[in-house]
Amino acid sequence: MTPALAAYNIVKSFGQVRALRGASFEAYPGEVTALVGDNGAGKSTLIKVLSGALIADEGEVRVGGEAVHLTGPQDAKARGIETVYQDLALAPDLDAAANVFLGRELRRLRFLHDHAEMRRRTATAFADLGVGLVQDMRQPVAAFSGGQKQSVAIARAAMWASNVIVMDEPTAALGVIQTEKVLELVARIRDRGVAVVFISHNLPQVLDVADRIEVLRLGARVARFRRGESDVDRLIAAISGAYTNEEAQK
Repeated sequence: MTPALAAYNIVKSFGQVRALRGASFEAYPGEVTALVGDNGAGKSTLIKVLSGALIADEGEVRVGGEAVHLTGPQDAKARGIETVYQDLALAPDLDAAANVFLGRELRRLRFLHDHAEMRRRTATAFADLGVGLVQDMRQPVAAFSGGQKQSVAIARAAMWASNVIVMDEPTAALGVIQTEKVLELVARIRDRGVAVVFISHNLPQVLDVADRIEVLRLGARVARFRRGESDVDRLIAAISGAYTNEEAQK
């Protein structure tokens, strides 16, 4: 199966600091691929390269098997890649629909947004994804709970992503019930055939949700696992440098 999104031998430096040292990564359609590693392993830098926020110094990015040169986030979005960052990038004073269509607003006239149609489409998409918002669709997202804000950010990405959704620590600041709802949303997106890239430090959660796990250490991939091939101890060993299987799987 061809990866929906892949990177090979990515190198990225910031002055004298080499954040990525030949990192590789693959995410497949209809699967959740977790990216794990310690702080400073290069996860955030790699994700920014894959989402077009950074341009690699060396290496190759492929979308659907095709080598591409992502020049910015809009270029990635045009190829069906959406990213949900930890800060969610929501406009707190706008309602859910306005956030979903931010930068993609529907218009009735040249200078008049069609708020009713945007709310209708947002409500339909949220219902399809199982996102239930207690608040009125006209209320600003500032009034939403943390889990609801996270759901809005993920649902927005799901509405526009045709190939890949990248989620950076989507449950880090959530309680148990809110986390379960977000993970259910992740599963629904995966079942639509979209590739989900899931970055998290919560290793039991990663083992529960991921179909594949890729481990970064010191800017390079050191291990890959399919579901059932690993446990928390083995992941910790890979993250700390005590275990690798990357050479065997090249």
